[in-house]
Amino acid sequence: MKNKYMPTALALYINYFVHGMGAIILSQNMDALMQQFNTDRAGVSYVISGLGIGRLLVLFVSGALSDKFGRKPFVLLGIVTYMIFLGGILVAPNVSVALILAILAGMANSFMDSGTYPALMEAFPESSGSANIIIKAFIAAGQFVLPFIISFLIANDLWYGYSFLFCMAIFVINGLFLLKLQFPAHKVEKAEVKEESVSESNEPKSNFWIEGIALILIGFTATATFYIIQNYLPTYGQEVAGMEKSAALKLISLYSAGSFTAVVVTSILVAKWIKQVRFVFVYPLISLVMLVLLYLFPSPMMCVVGSFVIGYSAAGGVLQLALTTMSELFPKNKGTITGIVYTASSLASSILPALIGVIASSNVSNIMLLNIVITAIGVILALIVNIRYNMTMSSRS
Repeated sequence: MKNKYMPTALALYINYFVHGMGAIILSQNMDALMQQFNTDRAGVSYVISGLGIGRLLVLFVSGALSDKFGRKPFVLLGIVTYMIFLGGILVAPNVSVALILAILAGMANSFMDSGTYPALMEAFPESSGSANIIIKAFIAAGQFVLPFIISFLIANDLWYGYSFLFCMAIFVINGLFLLKLQFPAHKVEKAEVKEESVSESNEPKSNFWIEGIALILIGFTATATFYIIQNYLPTYGQEVAGMEKSAALKLISLYSAGSFTAVVVTSILVAKWIKQVRFVFVYPLISLVMLVLLYLFPSPMMCVVGSFVIGYSAAGGVLQLALTTMSELFPKNKGTITGIVYTASSLASSILPALIGVIASSNVSNIMLLNIVITAIGVILALIVNIRYNMTMSSRS
């Protein structure tokens, strides 16, 4: 709490509270937007796909530029771009214009990521894992609050656009605060670099082609594990485990509860007792065991237990901890590293829908089998990372 960057961190977290709402605001206002764009649900879903497109377009580039020009400009650029999306949707006349605006929203998310994650790691170098994983808690909070706002607007026959204006108002106020707040230095002074190079010249260095590539691929596998469960567990519960539709839909609430619990527990453990790299291995291993049990013994009770356990172990911050581990092993270009890892993550959520659609058409159980294979690969990659981490850090001590 004595860290001078605490106000900056809080403002950065508030951005992700709004992003949590922004990520689902189109789907939550589906009916109103269908009428405005004169389209159907498929048309609005097409617009929503723009979020992923925009994110992929600029993630790597914005990360590299963040290393060059600093974190603050990209956080502010993310806010401005997000506001263009929020305001633009309210006057968008058709699907084509709305798609362009959704792409801008995806780009805004990338801009914020490339500035925020490195800034938090630089502001809290001794607890960077905890600092990054807390972002998930604020995203979850935003996604929890927005449905209540939408329900209130509908119940009182109020304009849907107030939900967008609410997000814009928070961004304006928070952006004005961020303009005045101090960010940590994003470049190491030359004297420090020289001193480090002398002291570490005889020490084994991290190998990008081994643990670096492994961590990038974990960005894909970690995202894939929770993406498949988040989107297809209700279907699996209903069609394979024989659950009622209403009960199957509630599995996602348990999944979200598990994710939020993990954020709280893991942030405490990482800050005080356990290195984040251990969770990069242990959590996917727990997910793998649970997925195998779900596949071999599908039942309503197994789905209930599995939704919470996988929410905890797969969606509780493995991606953020993998990013933090990579930044610890390769500390010089945190923005670039953020861009690479999150590009791999975005590829997972872009590629999987089409792949799963083909698999699900033959047998829904095969979706779970696919997740087992992907998660098993992630466990192997994480084991390699832990072995290499031990070798590198033991030689430096």
